[in-house]
Amino acid sequence: MSTKKIKIAIVGLGFGAEFIPIYKKYPNAELVAVCQRNEEKLNEIADAFEVEKRYTSYEELLKDPDIDAVHINTPIPNHGEQSIQALKAGKHVACTVPMATTVEECEEIVNLTQETGLTYMMMETVVYAREFLYMKELYENGELGKVQFLKASHQQDMDGWPNYWPGLPPMHYATHCVGPVLALTRDEAQFVSCFGSGTIREELIKEYNSPFAVETTHIKFRNSDVSAQVYRSLFDVARQYRESFEVYGSKKSVEWPLIEGKPLVVHTAKKPEPEIPEEVDCPDFAKLLPEEIQAFTTGGVYDTDGNTHLSFTQGAGHGGSHPHLVHAFVDALLKGESPYPNAKQSANITCVGILAHESALKGGEIIKLPEFTFVN
Repeated sequence: MSTKKIKIAIVGLGFGAEFIPIYKKYPNAELVAVCQRNEEKLNEIADAFEVEKRYTSYEELLKDPDIDAVHINTPIPNHGEQSIQALKAGKHVACTVPMATTVEECEEIVNLTQETGLTYMMMETVVYAREFLYMKELYENGELGKVQFLKASHQQDMDGWPNYWPGLPPMHYATHCVGPVLALTRDEAQFVSCFGSGTIREELIKEYNSPFAVETTHIKFRNSDVSAQVYRSLFDVARQYRESFEVYGSKKSVEWPLIEGKPLVVHTAKKPEPEIPEEVDCPDFAKLLPEEIQAFTTGGVYDTDGNTHLSFTQGAGHGGSHPHLVHAFVDALLKGESPYPNAKQSANITCVGILAHESALKGGEIIKLPEFTFVN
C-alpha cells in the first residue's frame, strides 16, 4: 500500500466536522487545517480534534502551500465560487452538494479541471450509502437483469432551517435523488421535463419567486432507452424525512420502505405471486473500506456541544456514506484516477435540478442538458 499522504483542509465545520476524525484516521490522508469564519467555534472544534492549523479566512487558507486539497462544507450559495477559487489556487476539490447554484458556475468548474488537470468530486452521500451500494452490487452481479426504470425522492421539512433555505425551489437541491438514478448505471441525463404542484406559503414564495410545494422531474438518459422520475418537497408537505431510491429490473426490483428504518423490499420475477416480495435488511458495506475507517459507517461524529448536526439526524446518518466519500476522493488522488462523480458527472447531476426548476416555471417544457456535462 502506498505511504503517500494527501494533505487535506476542511472548510466549514458544521456538517464538515463529521469528516475530521475520518481524515485523521485514513491511512493515506493528513488533515492539516480547518477553516471556519467564527473564530470561537473554529478553536472549539480544532481543540477538540487536535488540529493545529486554523483559518478564519478561506482566501488565506488557499495560499497555504502545504495543502493539496480542500473539502468544502459551506452553505450552498458558496459552493460554486469557493470551488472555482480553490481550483484557481491549484487545490484539488471535494465539495458537498450541490456543485453550484448556476449552470455557468458548473461550466467554469468543469473547464478549470480540464485546464489544470486538478480533481473535482461532488460529495454526494446517497451514491455511497449502504442501500445504494447494495443495489449497485445486485446490478453489477446481473441479479437485477435489464434495468427498466429508476425512481427517487427526497422529501424533507425545512421549516426552521436558517439563511438561504426558506422558499428554496425543491429541484435546486435535487442531487440526493438525481444522483442515485444516474449513478447506478453510470448514465447521463440528456434532457428533463418538470412539473410543479401545489403552492407554499406566500412569505416563502417571495424569497425565490418559486411557488411550488412539490416538483416532479422526468429524466431521459443519454444513449439509453431508460428514463427516471424524481420528486422533491421542502415546505408545506406532510411527510417524514425520506431519501428514497428504487430500481426496477427484468429479474429483480428493489423498493425503498415507506417508513424510515424499515427493510428494503426486493421483488423477484416469476415466483408465485405471494412470494414475489421479500423484506431485506440492507447489509453494511464497511468491507469496501480501509480497516482504520470502517467503524464510521455506523456512527456519526458529535458536535462538541453534544448534539448531532441536523442534516445527519434527519438524514438517518446518510447511510454510512461519509467514510466511503473520503476513501473515494483520497484514493482517486493517490491513483491519479477520476472519482465518481467527477466534475462533468457532478455538473450533469446538478444541472438536472437547476434546469428542472426552469422547466417547471415554463409548464414542463423539455430542456436539454448542456454539452459540457457529458463525459464523452
